[in-house]
Amino acid sequence: MIPFNHLGWIFKYIGPAIYPRKIRGSLCRFLIPLSRSASVLDLGAGTGIMSEFAYACRPDLQFTAVDPAEGMLKYSAEYIQTHTAYAELLPFDTFSFEAILIGEALHHFQDVDQSIQEMVRVLQNGGSVFIYDFDSSTFIGKILCRIERLFGEPGNFYPPEVLKKKLESHGFTVHISHFGYRYIIVAQLRSI
Repeated sequence: MIPFNHLGWIFKYIGPAIYPRKIRGSLCRFLIPLSRSASVLDLGAGTGIMSEFAYACRPDLQFTAVDPAEGMLKYSAEYIQTHTAYAELLPFDTFSFEAILIGEALHHFQDVDQSIQEMVRVLQNGGSVFIYDFDSSTFIGKILCRIERLFGEPGNFYPPEVLKKKLESHGFTVHISHFGYRYIIVAQLRSI
């Protein structure tokens, strides 16, 4: 396993460099329709880099970061509320968040289906999810997946079309944007 609990200081400084400007622009566009002071969950947050990018676009939002590595979360910005927890068992009430951000973290989740069920539980009706990850159907994506598995990580990389079907089976409508060996999924939970 990658010792994330001891690598927060590294990720705090290299994190911003691995998020291309196009991804950050897409994130800002994703945030536009959110209500003022909406609650946003940064899931698998690490040092909270997705929340920091989001804060640059919408400082009025309320950010909560969740990660199992407390050593990563301690490097989060002061405006981010942090919780040490796993995506599969979130410590929040039902309907707590208007949006969820997942940046290069989904492939670390132990049980992706259980994590999606938890996302559905904590999202408000009509809530939305922004996922940024590597496409395992591309050459570079396959290499990254193999490297992660060599380090003992779950390596739950999905081609975006496969993840789209998973999310749709949990009640989301899904839009995919491709960026070379990376992709973004914007998913909205259908209102009940």
